[in-house]
Amino acid sequence: MKSASEKPSAAGSSLSLGKRLVVSVVEKVFFALISVVGMTLRFEVEGKEYEEEASSAEGPPILAVWHDRIFAGVYFLRGKGLIVMVSRSLDGEYIARCIKRFGFGTARGSSTRGGMEALGEMVDLVQDGSPAAFTVDGPKGPRHVAKLGPCLLSKATGSPMLPFSVEVASFWEVNSWDRLQIPRPFSRARVFFAAPIVVPADADEAAIDTKRAELQAALDGLVDKGRAWRESVSRRIRD
Repeated sequence: MKSASEKPSAAGSSLSLGKRLVVSVVEKVFFALISVVGMTLRFEVEGKEYEEEASSAEGPPILAVWHDRIFAGVYFLRGKGLIVMVSRSLDGEYIARCIKRFGFGTARGSSTRGGMEALGEMVDLVQDGSPAAFTVDGPKGPRHVAKLGPCLLSKATGSPMLPFSVEVASFWEVNSWDRLQIPRPFSRARVFFAAPIVVPADADEAAIDTKRAELQAALDGLVDKGRAWRESVSRRIRD
């Protein structure tokens, strides 16, 4: 079966020449920016045992992260063949093209358009052995509110959800709905993993929502850990 990263983008083929040129320029700029800044970051990992637990499960892991952490997250997860759901919007087109350069596959859709079709594609790919990733409050929020996508994928495949966060000691914050974090070059970055969460195949609507709440709590906890770590780094610098 052809992987998601190999399929032509229907969204991209329907764009006008002008929009295709804009997308081409923007995705190249984003790729260069993430590459250049990313190679200067000093990554460390906390919760490696959870990543190993999820990787040794029956199905490949389904990583879950907040949208505002995707800049450093894309660089850290590059080359792992992760399948990501990306919206069919114009913004989604250049995001899809950019992350493909980092070795990600894409399934095109979102909670507002084409989501179930994209989720079905992700089910097939995960069952074929590809890991997946969700920005669980994307594509447009509400910020830091987990949606059901990874829970539905876990239920359909038996794969564990793996909450993670990438915290950067120093960053710029974009004035966008997600307050996207752009790491300052040469910053320390710590990747936090939490315990895997599996949604049973027979889970009903209430059980699925309980698992969504578990995912929400795990991601909120990682943000709190990251904030405490960042403050400890700042204190050491001041002292």
